[in-house]
Amino acid sequence: MVEKLNPQLSAVGEMAVPDVQIITSGGLRITAHSHILASASPVLESMIERPKKRRSSQRNIPIPGVPCDAVSVFIQFLYSSKCSEEQMEKYGIHLLALSHVYLVPQLKQRCTRELSRRLNTENVLDVLQLARLCDAPDLYLKCMKMLSCNFKAVEHTEGWKFLQNHDPRLELEILQFIDEAEMRIKRTRRNREEQKMYLQLSEAMDCLEHICTEGCTSVGPCDMDPSKNKGPCSKFSTCHGLQLLIKHFAACKKRVNGGCLRCKRMWQLFQLHSSICDKPEQCRVPLCR
Repeated sequence: MVEKLNPQLSAVGEMAVPDVQIITSGGLRITAHSHILASASPVLESMIERPKKRRSSQRNIPIPGVPCDAVSVFIQFLYSSKCSEEQMEKYGIHLLALSHVYLVPQLKQRCTRELSRRLNTENVLDVLQLARLCDAPDLYLKCMKMLSCNFKAVEHTEGWKFLQNHDPRLELEILQFIDEAEMRIKRTRRNREEQKMYLQLSEAMDCLEHICTEGCTSVGPCDMDPSKNKGPCSKFSTCHGLQLLIKHFAACKKRVNGGCLRCKRMWQLFQLHSSICDKPEQCRVPLCR
C-alpha cells in the first residue's frame, strides 16, 4: 500500500486531522477530510455516514476502476473546484465517470465541455459510449454529429469494428441517427429550393402585372405608346425574361397547336396569375378579365 497526503490539506487548516482514506484499485491511499468530501458529493456523504464496523477504525472509501492519479485529481477537485488543462486532457474520460457516479455536477460540466472540445475520429466512439452511460446528452449529441459528418473515416477505425462485434444496439442507434440526419438535410434542401421557386414565381407574378399595367422598357399594354413606357424596373432580371417570353408568345405561330414549349410556359403564367388575382375586374393581365 502507498499512502499519499492530500495536497489540499492546507486549505482546511494545518490543525485539521484527516479522518478518511480513499483507497484506489492500484493500492494508493489518499487521506482526506470527511466534511469536505461530504459537502462536495452526496454519494460520498452517504458512504461517510454509514456506521463504522469498529468505533476506533478509520473510515476507508474505495474508489476502484480508474487510475490512481485520476482518483487523486478527482479528490483535488473536491477540495479546490479546480483542474488543470493537462489533467483534464489526461484523465477527462475517467473524471467524467467519477463525476457522474459521485454526483459532482460542476466537474461533470467541465469534463463534458473539455471532451467535446477534444473530440476526434479516433476517440469519438469511446466518448459516445461514456456519454450514454454517464447521462451526458450534450456530449452524446456532439459525438453523434461528429460521427454523422465523419462516418467514412470512423468506420475504418478499430473502435468501429469492436463496436460492431460487441454493441450492435449502439451501432444501429448510430446508423439511424446518420440516416435521420441525411433525411433532415434533404428536407431542408428541398424546402429551400421550394421556397426559392415560390419567391421566383411571386416575383414573376408581380412583374407580369407590372408589364401588363404600366409597361416596362419596350413591352407594355397595347393602348400605351412604347416610347412613353418607363425605364427598367427594380426587378429587371426577372422582368426582362418575361418580356422576351411575351414577345415570343405574340409572334409564335406554333402556339395555337400547342407545339411550343415557351408558349406553354407563358400560358401557365397567365393561368397562375388568373388563379391568384384578387382584382380580376380591374386587372389588365390576359385571361384575368
